[in-house]
Amino acid sequence: SKSQKEEDVTMDILQQCQKWHENDEHQKIIDALEAIPQEEHTADIDMELARAYNNLGAPGEPEGRRMLKHAIELMQAHEEELEETYSWNFRMGYAWYYLDQEGRAIPYLRKALELHPGDDPKLNSRQDIEEFLEDCTRRTSLPRFAECFRERTETAWEAFAEQEAALRRTMDEDKNHERGEELIGRCEAILNLAFDSVSFEMGYNGEKYELVLTPEGDKVRLFELVYFQKHAPQKVLKHWNILVGRQPVENIGLRSDRWEVSGDDVQIWVEELDKNSFGLSAYCEKLLPLLREEEGRAWWMLTTLTDQVLGEIPHMRYIDFFDVLEAPKEASPILLSALPDKLKDMGLDLSTDPDAYLESYTGYQMEPNEDPEADWRLDTIVGSTCCPPLMNSYLGNDNDYMDDLHADGAVAGFFCYPLDTLREEEGSQKIFDFRDKLEEALTAGDGPEALTLTGGATGLYCGYVDFIAWDLGTALNLAKEFFED
Repeated sequence: SKSQKEEDVTMDILQQCQKWHENDEHQKIIDALEAIPQEEHTADIDMELARAYNNLGAPGEPEGRRMLKHAIELMQAHEEELEETYSWNFRMGYAWYYLDQEGRAIPYLRKALELHPGDDPKLNSRQDIEEFLEDCTRRTSLPRFAECFRERTETAWEAFAEQEAALRRTMDEDKNHERGEELIGRCEAILNLAFDSVSFEMGYNGEKYELVLTPEGDKVRLFELVYFQKHAPQKVLKHWNILVGRQPVENIGLRSDRWEVSGDDVQIWVEELDKNSFGLSAYCEKLLPLLREEEGRAWWMLTTLTDQVLGEIPHMRYIDFFDVLEAPKEASPILLSALPDKLKDMGLDLSTDPDAYLESYTGYQMEPNEDPEADWRLDTIVGSTCCPPLMNSYLGNDNDYMDDLHADGAVAGFFCYPLDTLREEEGSQKIFDFRDKLEEALTAGDGPEALTLTGGATGLYCGYVDFIAWDLGTALNLAKEFFED
């Protein structure tokens, strides 16, 4: 039968790929398997292809990193089928490890060790995997990057300054908007020198060219983007506006393939959740077919349109809940296009300046754990933070934000110090004075800042100062000098 013949051909190719693999001829594997039409790819073919990309992917080189990322994409498509197999987990861990994202590699390598089939000369030994894991733990415990985010930022802006004239020229020549994909690709390659992944938009406002960096609702990413924006060189700013967050535009419309929607097409119900915290429920009759066919794209269009009507920073600052409805509510709605005026009437500041948002602190209280041996920070009594997602992820044992920062050469953390002698000397005021002096020491100096402070806390036993470090080595040395005194 035809299917049997196709299966036999696949087996022959995979057997040949094994021989090429044993001879380190990985490019031959890629050439042979990429020639097979995508609709004929099986899990076995994609796994073999991923292994070849893993073996050719060189850490630290743009093309090598692209290969490693492609290997991950190939394998992720078969997660449901293969997640309980040794090879899938080992190759996923291997790819993340060589992308210098050790935090993401650890769970896969642990699973591979658990599923290791035993002695097999064709497989990495258990000892090999244990050594991978030990190195991952060491590198995540004290990340010392080949290039930290501060350095990556400098490198990216240098490259942008060298290429920005060519980017402007292409934008000027592209009268019919036919080279957008090329422009985005060229700019993305520059930004990837700083960011493992980044969302952005490009345009021209009639006076200056614009690069808009979008956090996509992620407040931790917003800190990174603001740091990056503030270090744009003057020779770039002469011709470019570097903006963080989508800017509000009156009478804006959004189009995706055959779907087009504006702020006048969307009905909105606003619910006050707390002080300066609101929920939005959106209904758009025009997008109902899309909502049923491709729910993700319908949500993306409506949330992005809200960014463009309200401004992305006000959207992040005030809208804590967003829902897309399949039927309208009974209560009277407003149009999405009228949302900015409604929020202004409620006394809200719709400034698109991200600094104002990042500098807003939230106070919190905790029930302190009285065990002196409990994990760091569980003794906290009171604290404040301008980045609640980091605090919540630490307390919830969620590594996603840490892994995202690590991928860019940045680190979130806190300094902790004992409070017993401070309390004995002059009481609580001494504690706050000490923290003020520590924060001042960490942010002093004329050069590029090594970190951004994000809050602090007082516990039963320790005081804490929270930060995101753009240059961890420098940040640690600043703290070391302070504490030595």
